[in-house]
Parts: sequence; structure tokens; C-alpha cells
Amino acid sequence: MTDSPRTTEDEELDEIDMEAQRPGLDDVNVEVEVFSAVRDQSAFPVQPVRLTPDDTFTFRCHKDLACWNKCCHGADITLTPYDILRLSRRLDLRPAEFLLAYTVPAMHEKADLPVAKMKTGGEDGRGACPFNAPEGCTVYEDRPSTCRYYPLGMVSMKMKDMEGKDDFFFLVKEKHCLGHCDAKAQNVGQFRQEQEVEDFERVNRGWIDILMKMASWKVLGGPMGKAPDQRTRKMFFMATTDVDSFRRFVFESRFLQTYEIDPAAVEMIKTDDEALLLLGYDWMKNVLFNEPTIALKEQVLQMAIGKAREAMGAA
Repeated sequence: MTDSPRTTEDEELDEIDMEAQRPGLDDVNVEVEVFSAVRDQSAFPVQPVRLTPDDTFTFRCHKDLACWNKCCHGADITLTPYDILRLSRRLDLRPAEFLLAYTVPAMHEKADLPVAKMKTGGEDGRGACPFNAPEGCTVYEDRPSTCRYYPLGMVSMKMKDMEGKDDFFFLVKEKHCLGHCDAKAQNVGQFRQEQEVEDFERVNRGWIDILMKMASWKVLGGPMGKAPDQRTRKMFFMATTDVDSFRRFVFESRFLQTYEIDPAAVEMIKTDDEALLLLGYDWMKNVLFNEPTIALKEQVLQMAIGKAREAMGAA
């Protein structure tokens, strides 16, 4: 899944022509679960209450609880782009090495796009997280977003004609989890600050936006009435999981000859992985939705327009 897409000039221009003719579509009313609890939802009750940052709940996880480490077994953790960067650095690996050693490819069901999931132990793949130890998480400071949010889930919602996106939260109570019995009370905002999720959300926001919009497209049959093709899925997976492959694609293909990228940004993405992720999100928003997040160079645009006119004349 991490193979780089083909990047010949004809293929790139064909793709540009396709994007130029793609009709727009407003987002429909859609909710996308972004960070959920670590297990399949059928296995535990979700509290049917939308929580705001000011809403209070009681919860504390600590080693003295009889359920200590149980949530680290049978986990189903989708890794965000920033999760992969943080864990790769923690383990002194490049993202491609981390993906190979610790993840399995999967599909985000609602968005119909490829993601990486944490590889767990056990013959059925439902065993312990590879970073689980008797004393707790061995990568705690760099743990994934899903683990940081637990026992909260986060939903991102976009309604038609709504200017912004609405994020809200919900509480998950698994039968085995005794952390809810602790008297420690905090509101959602305090919990989020304690778990240091803001940096993760800042880097992952574009990825979340893509998943959310793809889910809305899927409700109506996908862009142009079709799901993204295999090549587009590979490009998405590359840009959001393997910054080294995406960097090679940017600098070794015709990417910089096709798109207008500020010279200062070009210098930045040579070494800044977070900045490269943000560029990848902008590129995929343009490819998937024809959003003006990244601009074609004028000569490329004129060539695409000319080819489109020729095709219309031939028709």
C-alpha cells in the first residue's frame, strides 16, 4: 500500500483535467467518529450524551485499579498521521520502518480511505498492544491519540450550510473499567489539557477534515458517484503515513513543477515532517475534492484548460 504512485507528465495532466471537471458538492449532514474508545463499539456502552468542554465527568486511571492494563488488550487503534511521527521518533525509526514493524493496513469504513492500525499480539490479533508492560505504557509520553482520549470519544460534525465544523465528545463506559468509580472530577476541557491533545489535533486536523468530507461524499455515492480509485488511495496513504516517501514524491516527481509552492515552504518541507504532513493534506483535498488548497502553476493550468477544451470540441 505504500508504493509511490506513477508520476509521468501525461498521468498528472490527465488527473488535473479530471479535477477541473469535477462538480462541487456541499457537505451533507454527517458525523464522523474521530477518536473512539479502544474497542469495537458493540463491546461496550456509549453514553448517549454529547459533552462540551465544560461538562464534567469522574474518571482516573492508575496502577492500583484491578483493571489496570486491560484496556491495552484487544485494542483497535487507528493511528493518526501525528501518532505515527511521534511513535517513530520515540523508537528512533523512520515512519516506513515503524509501519512495517508495528502496524497493519486497514480501511476507514466511513471514509473508504486507507489508514494504519496498531498491530496487536495474539493469534487472533486481539492480544496486548506491543507497548504494553506490567508497569503500564512504555511509550506513554508519545501514546496514540485514541489512548489519550480514553474514556472519551470525539465526533467531528459538519452540516450543510454550516460555516465551521462542530466537534463534540461522548463518554464510553466499559464494564471492566474501574476508572469511572474514582472520585476525581474534571471537565472535558481540563481532561483534554491534561492529556495534551492540542498538539495532536493541530497536526491531525487536515486529516480529520478529509475523513469527514469523504464520509459525506460516500453518503451520496462518492465524488463523481464513485469511490476513490486504488491509485488515489495509495497517494492518500503515502501522504498521511510515510513522510519520507511523500518527500521523495514531492522533490523527485513533477510535483513542484505542477503546483505553486512558496519557496520558503519548499525549504521548510525538506526537513520539517509536520509541515510536510500539512502540505499532504492540502494536496489530497485538492485531488479528492478540487478544493483550492493548493494552486496549479499558470502554465500547467493553461495546458489543462486547453486539453479540456479540445476534448469538449471533439465530443
